[in-house]
This record gives sequence, C-alpha cells and structure tokens, in this order.
Amino acid sequence: MLDRIKASLPSLAPAEQRVARLVLSDPRAFANLPISELGSRSHVSKPTVVRFCRSMGYDGLSDFKLKLAGSVSEGVPFIHRSVDADDKTGDVMVKVIDNTVAAFLKYRNDASSVAIEKAADALLATYHSGKRIEFFGVGNSGIVAQDAQHKFFRLGITSIAYSDGHMQVMSASLLGPGDCVVVISNSGRTRDLMDACDIARKNGATTIVITVTGSPLANISRDAGHIHLAADHPEGYDRYSPMVSRLMHLMIIDILATCVALRIGAKLQPLLKEMKNNLRSKRYA
Repeated sequence: MLDRIKASLPSLAPAEQRVARLVLSDPRAFANLPISELGSRSHVSKPTVVRFCRSMGYDGLSDFKLKLAGSVSEGVPFIHRSVDADDKTGDVMVKVIDNTVAAFLKYRNDASSVAIEKAADALLATYHSGKRIEFFGVGNSGIVAQDAQHKFFRLGITSIAYSDGHMQVMSASLLGPGDCVVVISNSGRTRDLMDACDIARKNGATTIVITVTGSPLANISRDAGHIHLAADHPEGYDRYSPMVSRLMHLMIIDILATCVALRIGAKLQPLLKEMKNNLRSKRYA
C-alpha cells in the first residue's frame, strides 16, 4: 500500500502530495490521528485529506485508515512469528495479540461484503418463512456453532446447534427447501460436515459454509443458492499456536447476527429490552 502511494506521488495535486508524504513519513500515526490533526500536520484542509484517500481508490478516510492499519500491523515486531519456548510473558502477550489483530485486519480487507449480505438475507428469509435454521460444527467449530445458536436465539430466532456428526447427518436429512444450515469448519475437510452439507444441499436447503477457500467444503458451496464465507486463516498445530481461526469464526457469526438484527428492525428492540430486564431480575444484588 505504501509503495503504491509513493508511486502515485507525481500524479497527485500539490496539496494531496503533502498528505501522501505525511502517510509515508509516519503511517502508524496517520492511521490513528483524527482528521483535524492530519490536516494540520499536512498544512491542508480536511476535505483535501478525504480527497487524497478517494484519489487512492478508497471510500474515504475511515476506509483508508482501516486498510493502512492493516498494512502497518503486517510489519510490526512479532507479526507472523511463532511463540518461542524462551519467550517472556510480555513477548507472548505481544505476539499472540498482534498476530490476532493482524489476522482480523486481513479478514477486514479481504472479506466479501456481497457474500455476507447474501448470507444475512438467506437467514432472514428462513426466519420470516418459519423454516429451520441450524448450525453445524465439530470440535472448536462446535463451540462456535453453539455460540451462533445463542446469538440468534437472543434475536427471537429459533435455531439448533449440533456438534455430533451423526446428529448432523440425521438433521440434514430432514431439511428441505426454505431451510438454512450454517456449516463451520476451519479445515473444510471434516467428513461428517461435508456429508451433512451435501445432504442438506441435495434436499434443497440453503447452505452457508464458513471455512477456508479451496477446501472441499468450500467447493460444495459453488452451486447457485449456496454461500461461502471465506475464513482464510491458516491454523498452526504446534503447541504454541494461538487459536485465531475460532475467534475469526466467532467474529463472522457476530457480523451475520448484527446484519440480521438490523434487517429485523425496530420491532426487535422491545424483545431485547424485556429479555435483558428478565435476566437482570434473576441476578443477585
């Protein structure tokens, strides 16, 4: 990203060049400073800062800063370096947190909003039609499936989560047109999940798969009406590898639940308020 800005300098207007030079001189500060400070340091107006961001192909300052933050994080110490046996606690904290943040920012930059929108629309359509919404996962992905069920249940959406392979295959056999199943897998190669997804697809149910691009499970979803939400974080299996993929899957479920909640609209507010009040009344003082 910084190389592209540098190459674009000659074609920019003089005021925009001053903004570009500020980015190149201190990208970390640029990603964190408010627009008033950026304008002051560049000796330009606020609209000029925004105009520079748009001339570089971004929607505006916020979009530009998010992408810049991702580029900066890719280069900070410890990013993409595994934890070593002789690391001190402070080193471990920095490595694990920075690697996780970098993975999330990379997802933010690479994720398809079109695919997310299709998945949210499919879930909402299933909810409105009174059909079944189910979440499948095994191992750590099974925990994500249970979390997904909890999040959607909060929205007044009845759903089921299965982490047992036999139950998933049996349940998929009962799904049909109008039903929707969300299949979560880090590797995209779990036999039971692939079988359950294939059965649900053949029965006419909508399948949403959250998994790595190019995996067998992702390839199943290439047919029309079936949706792949790419979660392309390679999970390491050495004993010092943090489980970032599970956090990424949880984040994708959060995005889906939020999109569905916004589509349900204002009528959801009284339900959430009543639920919160009832839960609060059950707590000890």
